[in-house]
Amino acid sequence: MKTIEDFNFEDNKALIRVDFNVPLDDEQNVTDTSRIIGAKPTILKVLEDGGSAVLMSHLGRPKGEAKPELSLAHIVEKVSEIIGVQVKFVDDCVGEKVQEAYDNLQNGEILLLENLRFYSEEEKGDAAFAEKLSAFGDIYVNDAFGTAHRAHASTTIVANCFSEAKCFGSLLAKEIYAIEKVMRTGENPITAILGGAKVSSKITIIENILDKVDNLIIGGGMTYTFVKAQGGKIGDSICEDDKMELALNILKKAEEKGVQVHLPVDVLAADAFDNQANTQTVSVDSIPDGWQGLDAGPNSLSKFKEVILASKTILWNGPVGVFEMENFAKGTISIGNAIDEATKNGAFSLVGGGDSVAAVKQFGFEEKVSYVSTGGGAMLESLEGKTLPGIAAILT
Repeated sequence: MKTIEDFNFEDNKALIRVDFNVPLDDEQNVTDTSRIIGAKPTILKVLEDGGSAVLMSHLGRPKGEAKPELSLAHIVEKVSEIIGVQVKFVDDCVGEKVQEAYDNLQNGEILLLENLRFYSEEEKGDAAFAEKLSAFGDIYVNDAFGTAHRAHASTTIVANCFSEAKCFGSLLAKEIYAIEKVMRTGENPITAILGGAKVSSKITIIENILDKVDNLIIGGGMTYTFVKAQGGKIGDSICEDDKMELALNILKKAEEKGVQVHLPVDVLAADAFDNQANTQTVSVDSIPDGWQGLDAGPNSLSKFKEVILASKTILWNGPVGVFEMENFAKGTISIGNAIDEATKNGAFSLVGGGDSVAAVKQFGFEEKVSYVSTGGGAMLESLEGKTLPGIAAILT
């Protein structure tokens, strides 16, 4: 696996696919800089070697139209501030204007191209468009894990134009190593914590990881499909009735493979989906009518903590309660604290998936776990065992 550490970029121009699809407020200010910070080591490595960097990214979903509100011009100053180098910008990503800016680019400089998705050819994976992009670099570097699951022109097809002169950036390499550590090389016991609302969104992940893990902690809204399938009373809790048979099959498969499944034993139930609702702690299989489980209860959290602290490798994907509401965030915070403690004791911990990453950021666990994945969909597809086209393109 070739990474930027295998190349010396002196007098070379690196064409780097970054993931600068960052959130902007109404005034087009960047509200979360983590993806820009994540790309910094790769960009600096190129510059410190004595090369220059051409950055390409998408922003939002313009669907082939040049929409001013989605121009990467809005992030130039923030990127310059974070990297520590004034970034040059060109308001296109192919064509004569870009060629001129590229030809004038000196060692130590950075050029940011306009939003790739202003061209519909980007998402179509158009080979001719990819070839035009390939003219703007001597070496291709993919550092955009968040889009590695898409066979787009800039993430996958362009790599075919570079033969041996292609590699992973440091961020993407870290993502690959982190997932490998959980899925293939992790030290036992390995524990996966899966939360979120629906079993249906996690089926493929669960089926794929049952061969890899020793413990599976199930939390969040998924819980109630499993509990109801086993004959429990779940009141008005969220439930996928059409997935109950699947839930039972998952439990059966886990048992056959020797995987310990840990479901909540008690929950914090509410009489409405509201932070100010009346609450009571009840057994997970005895939730009264008119009440719904919105967080894991104290006995569940005690049980989960015990499992987590005994683990050497931990994957966390999905919250165990409605953490967006303060009164139902305790479970998710408790899981974070347990993972923090396990990590301090030497465990490797990987957090991935939109809601769990949001929770980790909200409650200050970012620096307390081993790795926080930057790619939502890409992370999930990796856990499902799929080969991501953006990764395969560098390896071939």
